[in-house]
Amino acid sequence: MNIKSLLLGSAAALAAVSGAQAADAIVAAEPEPMEYVRVCDAFGTGYFYIPGTETCLKISGFVRVQVDFGEDAVDNRDDDPDGSSDWDMFSRGFLAFDAKSDTEFGTLTGFFAIEADTDNQGHNNFKVDEAYIQLGGFKVGAFWSWWDKGLNGETDINGNDTTKFNSIAYIYDGGTFQAGVAVDELEGVTSKPNGVGVEGIVSATLGGVSFDLLGSYDSEVEEGAIRGLISADLGPGVLQALAIWSSDPNAYWSVSEWSVAASYRFNATDKFAITPGAQYFGDIRNNVPFNDAWEGAGPNEGFGNGDAWKVGVTADYQITEGLAARATVNYTDVDYDNTFADDDFVSGFVRLQRDF
Repeated sequence: MNIKSLLLGSAAALAAVSGAQAADAIVAAEPEPMEYVRVCDAFGTGYFYIPGTETCLKISGFVRVQVDFGEDAVDNRDDDPDGSSDWDMFSRGFLAFDAKSDTEFGTLTGFFAIEADTDNQGHNNFKVDEAYIQLGGFKVGAFWSWWDKGLNGETDINGNDTTKFNSIAYIYDGGTFQAGVAVDELEGVTSKPNGVGVEGIVSATLGGVSFDLLGSYDSEVEEGAIRGLISADLGPGVLQALAIWSSDPNAYWSVSEWSVAASYRFNATDKFAITPGAQYFGDIRNNVPFNDAWEGAGPNEGFGNGDAWKVGVTADYQITEGLAARATVNYTDVDYDNTFADDDFVSGFVRLQRDF
């Protein structure tokens, strides 16, 4: 073997070894780009894009600690049984998820909110507050009725405490003019098993003045109710008033045949407001204690000739961003129509709430 052949053979062997080592080498992968959470300002503050989608999500809620006081303080919450305690302390957590996206049919919304209460009397309550889908003006699911809207402060009674239904609604929003209609399932609310209700509302806003006219009909008891509510910016605050008439107790209003109420929220400073309010109830409900009169309709419980009135004041103080205190005290006087002994009582609460 000559030297030339030896050199060529050695070079070929080295090339083969180098190729084998190169095949076994580990090549570091390129890092994948990370998608950070992006702020979504298309639907207001607090929304962000769910990574990898064009859906905007807002998470909000509150934690509340409250002490109710006065006659039948435990009864002041609709989820508690009858009681005779003069005061009751409870805590509440509320968490809401609001998902929105733009579509060719308008804004698509999915809303879900849960609520949980706890106190020292064994009342631990977990429930769905609302769960609905809305596409443009069409809305379906479980949500609070228009009867849930009331006056500033904590003195007025503006509708029954059962006015959250599974409903189908259409809402038209023309800016200064709005209108809506809803069909509600009332099963379990009235005394019959197949309840259906219909609501209609028209609203208008002009400058600092807004007005709502709401009408409802309960097909099971074949009775209805109407309510007008007006709100106006006046001086350093907001003046509000409402009037209600009902043909007889029904799923929407069952306290009295008619009622009028008013309140004025006086904004003393940027952080402190005080709201006096008053309400009168004409021809209150028969055979039902006044404290239970807004829990829905039932048989043989029509309106009578008694009356009641209520006055109170609510104070709000914004301690810091996200933390507020509210306190209210109300005096109620009830004159029954030979059904129960006349009654008068003081009630109210003190609340601390952290919003987020």
